[in-house]
Amino acid sequence: MSKKAILVTGGAGYIGSHVVKLLGERGETVVVLDDLSTGNADAVLYGELVVGKTGDMELVSKVIAEHNIDTVMHFAAHTIVPESVENPLKYYANNTCSTRNLLQVCQEQNIKHFIFSSTAATYGVPEADIGACHEELATAPINAYGMSKLMSEAMLRDLSAASDLTHVVLRYFNVAGSDPDGRIGQSTPEATLLIKVAAEVAVGKREQLYVFGTDYPTDDGTGVRDYIHVTDLGNAHLAALDYLRNNGKSTLLNCGYGHGFSVKQVIDAVERVHGEPLKVIEKPRRAGDPPSLVAAVDKIHQTLDWTPEFDNLDTIVKTSLDWEHTLKKRRHNNPEGS
Repeated sequence: MSKKAILVTGGAGYIGSHVVKLLGERGETVVVLDDLSTGNADAVLYGELVVGKTGDMELVSKVIAEHNIDTVMHFAAHTIVPESVENPLKYYANNTCSTRNLLQVCQEQNIKHFIFSSTAATYGVPEADIGACHEELATAPINAYGMSKLMSEAMLRDLSAASDLTHVVLRYFNVAGSDPDGRIGQSTPEATLLIKVAAEVAVGKREQLYVFGTDYPTDDGTGVRDYIHVTDLGNAHLAALDYLRNNGKSTLLNCGYGHGFSVKQVIDAVERVHGEPLKVIEKPRRAGDPPSLVAAVDKIHQTLDWTPEFDNLDTIVKTSLDWEHTLKKRRHNNPEGS
């Protein structure tokens, strides 16, 4: 029988494409399913790309059967928090209902392992004195994005309890940076993540950077977040895959570094690496933004064979800036395709 393959949904997107690159580099057989609504076909460096939707049960069933797939890594989702507040049903349809359809196909096709892309948004707004968020912390999402992911976690947990499927849920904190090799990066249109936006300001793609809230109960008044480099996050998925292949039990793990940086510290780092100041405009707080969101990471280090390589803010920023310069050159060389 041919080698077992891995289905990566959303594998043409920011995080998924980095995981596909890492899987391909170590010789895994990969099939990517992506509708290219926000992903880019050019970002799929390994394996076969199937263009389609995760909720299309007939298509997914066909892909799994034809490619001898036994593992699914599920990234495909809408991820913009403010949009999820304005249009919640879009998020429940794509993130929750499509995941339900995918899980039914996995059950019917006897998929062995499932690795799920979840989020710290499931925690909601932790109490100010909670410190780092541990996995046993009560979940209380404050937007449809976080709730749509939490509902998917519950479906996956219940299916695993009722079948032989084993899974790892990875709750991401703030993902940032780009492939250090410079082959792929974050190309999401109208991105909202701080380091990406700051890097766009640095290269002139945006005029200014907005800071939402300078009166939080933090050292400098701006929100603190746990930023994890996308390659370290990608390697956590490979470690989760190895864990499940070695008969690991289903589990849920935070994915971060265990320490945070404030918005002002991030801006300082971008200005330091870039070598010039950014135009920054301060605005009032946004509803629902917690003062601090940092991962407790003891469990992931106890469970997985995973050691971060890029736990350095300047390194994360440099890879982001390098990628923005790459995109700028591409737009200059091909203005009609930008």
